Amino acid sequence: MKQYITSDTNILSGAPVIAGTRVPVARILYLIKDGYSFAEILKQYPHLNLKTLKGVIAQLAQKVESKLYAPQVL
Repeated sequence: MKQYITSDTNILSGAPVIAGTRVPVARILYLIKDGYSFAEILKQYPHLNLKTLKGVIAQLAQKVESKLYAPQVL
């Protein structure tokens, strides 16, 4: 899977951003939580595209899933 999310200490103090941009992933999640459609988000960030937004969501879901189902060592 292509990496859609990146983190670099020189960009927004290391906050996760959409690769190749300075758009914080958290900002996209808050917009979705607030009911914004992908079309509305793309109007705010015209340099993004639908494939990238879907890739960000897929990468986040994969990360959460791997944390939920990772074996726990006690």
